[in-house]
Amino acid sequence: MKKRAVFLDRDGVINEVLSKRVKFVNKPEEFYFLPGVPEAIKKLNRHFDYVFVVTNQGGVGLGYLTEKDLRRIHDHMKRELKRKGAEIHDIACCIHPPHLGCECRKPGSKMIEDLAEKYGVDLSRSYMVGDQETDIAAGKRAGTKTVYIGAYSPSADASFPDLAAASDWMAAEAGKGKGEG
Repeated sequence: MKKRAVFLDRDGVINEVLSKRVKFVNKPEEFYFLPGVPEAIKKLNRHFDYVFVVTNQGGVGLGYLTEKDLRRIHDHMKRELKRKGAEIHDIACCIHPPHLGCECRKPGSKMIEDLAEKYGVDLSRSYMVGDQETDIAAGKRAGTKTVYIGAYSPSADASFPDLAAASDWMAAEAGKGKGEG
């Protein structure tokens, strides 16, 4: 049987961006988890086979940070999550400048589809979670259920104020499929 996964956008879902502390994350010491995120990912780990990050990081292509800087940020994120008992299984990034129009950049669904193929994921039983309409569009194109983090998105299947609330709902929905909910 194919596996179930949650695909998470990074900036604005997992970590702070455009906040008082940090505008953009260009080095590990600028990476701050949003409240409740490690616990939410740990909960998702219990109810889904995989948790992935799919993120547009055009700052690399624009020269604001290097691919090595981005790897260091993601290594830091994964290490801090592991310390709290949570795991990101893989990360897909589009590092191209936004104006190039590449097929991997969200709202394109290539990053999601490539991870699904690599790990044997059933997209119809999986979720894309994001704080931008481009995240929701990417999830819809890939065939996932979609969860918007923010006030409300009419195009998403569900909207929640933060990943903690969204993870409660996704865990309950996943449990229904296993007779646990």
